[in-house]
Amino acid sequence: MKTTIRRMGNSHGVLIPKPILAQLGLEDEVEMQIEGNTLVLRRPQKKAREGWAEASQSIAAVGDDRLVMGEFPNADDVEFIW
Repeated sequence: MKTTIRRMGNSHGVLIPKPILAQLGLEDEVEMQIEGNTLVLRRPQKKAREGWAEASQSIAAVGDDRLVMGEFPNADDVEFIW
């Protein structure tokens, strides 16, 4: 597919058709990189543990935050003074 490079303010840009964006799963942001003489756009990688805080809050809100293995002491815990 060929497309034109258009002037956009002080820059230039390429319009990406909506079906291509949908097929690639691109939404608000992309990672842009040059590989050789090729411009590559990729979906941004999620940050480690992104969304975990919100997920744990929603789990706690419905009361499903019980311990899976229950509480169990370590053998050396008897020496600790709490």
